[in-house]
Amino acid sequence: MTSRTSTARAAAFIVAATLCGAHPAWSQVAGGSTTVGVSVVESTQLAMGWSVKETLLGKLIYNEQGDKVGKVEDLIISPDRKLSYVIVGAGGFVGIGQHDVAVPVTQIEDRAGKLVMPGATKVQLKAMPAFVYASDTTRRDQFVSAAETDIAHGKARVTDLEKKAGTAATDTKAALDLQITTLRLDVKSAEGKLTELKQSGLNRWREFEAGVSAATARLRKSIDSAAG
Repeated sequence: MTSRTSTARAAAFIVAATLCGAHPAWSQVAGGSTTVGVSVVESTQLAMGWSVKETLLGKLIYNEQGDKVGKVEDLIISPDRKLSYVIVGAGGFVGIGQHDVAVPVTQIEDRAGKLVMPGATKVQLKAMPAFVYASDTTRRDQFVSAAETDIAHGKARVTDLEKKAGTAATDTKAALDLQITTLRLDVKSAEGKLTELKQSGLNRWREFEAGVSAATARLRKSIDSAAG
């Protein structure tokens, strides 16, 4: 399958960590944004310190006892490029085909050229919920939804600050007014970038993704720095 053999397909996804005995287990859904070209390769190398082509894809993964537990099928980079996941093919149950799961790269070690996942067993990996790639439409919808949530939070913060400024002392009001002005500008910028993305259509929305991401990042920073 192309989605499993691509050397640098990046996707945002949600991984909820739970515990399975003494070892971690995850449920996964792929979605979010993609980054193409050289930046993906560079991000991968920086995050992992390994060559994707030479060290990861198609390589077998073992536990510390030397038992084979799976094979690397793909690599996923989160949108913020701070955390990457290895898609591990764990094989299927009787009558069921390939079973892929998402494992944080921090769970896998390079020991003298051998990929090792301490504490893992094939049975454990097979018991994990399967990793599923989202469609491009789904990723766009999730990206837009996340941006709209940031904008809504920004507007709510402006409203809160305006209420506080209405009863604040002169010195405090001046500081609040400055925060309100900054937030309004950041909200407006994020709304403008998101509108451009929405109007671009399904085939071109990723051309505007970076602009929206930068605008919402500034907005979140302004929200966090605003007085409580």
